[in-house]
Amino acid sequence: MPEKMIVPFLPKPRRLHGGGRAAKLARARPVQPRAPYIVRNFPIMRILDEEGLQLIERNADTILQEVGMEFRGDPEVLDIFRAAGADVQGERVRFERGMCRKIIQASAPRAFDQRARNRANDIHIGGASAVFTPAGGAPFVHDIERGRRYGSHEDYLNLLKIAQTLPCIHTASGGICELVDVPVPQRHLHTVYAQFRYTDRAIKGVVRSPQAAIDTLEMAKLVFGDEFLQSNCCIYSGVNTNSPLVFDVTMMAALKIYARHRQAVLVSAYVLGGAMGPLGVAGSLSQQLAETLGGLALIQLISPGAPCAMGCFIGTVSMQTGAPAFGTPESLRGITIAAELARRLGVPASCAGGAVTASKIPDAQAATESALTLQASFFAGINYISHAVGWLEGGLSAGYEKMIIDADLCSALQGFAQPLDVSEDGQALDAVREVGPGSHYLGCANTQRNFETAHWRPLVADSGTYEQWQAEGGRDAAVRANAIWKKMLGEYEAPPIDPGVDEALRTYRDRRLREIQGGT
Repeated sequence: MPEKMIVPFLPKPRRLHGGGRAAKLARARPVQPRAPYIVRNFPIMRILDEEGLQLIERNADTILQEVGMEFRGDPEVLDIFRAAGADVQGERVRFERGMCRKIIQASAPRAFDQRARNRANDIHIGGASAVFTPAGGAPFVHDIERGRRYGSHEDYLNLLKIAQTLPCIHTASGGICELVDVPVPQRHLHTVYAQFRYTDRAIKGVVRSPQAAIDTLEMAKLVFGDEFLQSNCCIYSGVNTNSPLVFDVTMMAALKIYARHRQAVLVSAYVLGGAMGPLGVAGSLSQQLAETLGGLALIQLISPGAPCAMGCFIGTVSMQTGAPAFGTPESLRGITIAAELARRLGVPASCAGGAVTASKIPDAQAATESALTLQASFFAGINYISHAVGWLEGGLSAGYEKMIIDADLCSALQGFAQPLDVSEDGQALDAVREVGPGSHYLGCANTQRNFETAHWRPLVADSGTYEQWQAEGGRDAAVRANAIWKKMLGEYEAPPIDPGVDEALRTYRDRRLREIQGGT
């Protein structure tokens, strides 16, 4: 078998000239339709009956009433709950049965729109919609040439530009990878600026510190205008509980800041059965629901009507190694049921259940776990699907090739969600009459009219013959994906931005960097 070929990164790749192999490549370019978000045109998957759902909801209320949650380090939050009628003892807060649900359902919106810098890319979160977002939070990056290494500012920009280029990805990301070469207090200024400058999609807010949240809001004002920001959701942020049953001061601070500015806040309990939650799926779901109820109630007490979403990820740990496992039947069932619990609560469902995997490289394990989890989230009706492309190693690494391979999964699901064409052209009776028995449809008029846009076409998958594949270097999916992301970066063009807005963003970023460096 020929040695696998890896294409070097050429910032300015050769142009494809007409004729011969270049023309064939141009004609074979995959059709990847762009839509700001997906609307599911099919019934969602439900796997638990009414009795089971009510049982989990009752158990969540029991946890909140008997055990309660700890809200650590924030006296203001304790005062807010006390004023609402909760039982506050020290930092432990207990809620009467149904109290949190009643608070949430009194004011939380069932769906909302998030505005993008390019309004054509506004996304709808809730109802039948689905949004795919890139991986986030990885300290390492991986590609098949350089292997695993700490993420850098350059890596973050590269991965962000790839996300902007992929038609099936609907948002930017504030942290596809960590900028390990940048001091922690300064990182958010670079990532927020980059989201606005190098993408024109809806952005993610930073929650690592109160000041990071404030800076995110101030930079958003420069893009959207203060008045527009006050009456529109332009930032989507996610806060996590510290399972089991703890909210820490950093997450609460970010939650309060974004909620008071009426920007969307996801409350997610990252429950891994057997570690941060009970071993069984039903027990983990009850705890997860209890934790998210507490956080969502806090949002609505602070700012009634503020957009929010319920996190729906349920994972497991290996009882042999203690490490997180992904794509397990337990996780898939948990995600599917949690999505139904969110709909019953009346808030959008969000899930870190995109193309997630424990695999360290983009191999068969990565493909299997990623496909299982992403499909479970999609068919369960999750509205905001995080980590849809690029996730490796349980979230410790963001993979260049993995982003491209996962994009095919997302694109295929997007294609599946499209309504069936039952027009006269789609029914194609004219073609059946034209061809008749025993012939073929390759040259008929219907095929000639539609072949360029007919059928979903992947970026990575190779459906050619063995001989053709061998002649082109015998490249596997990861090597093909390597060439694709390099081509994307070589051809990337930043979306247009008003020069005055860009200047204002850079001025704010640079001023804040100087203040942080000077200790002010």
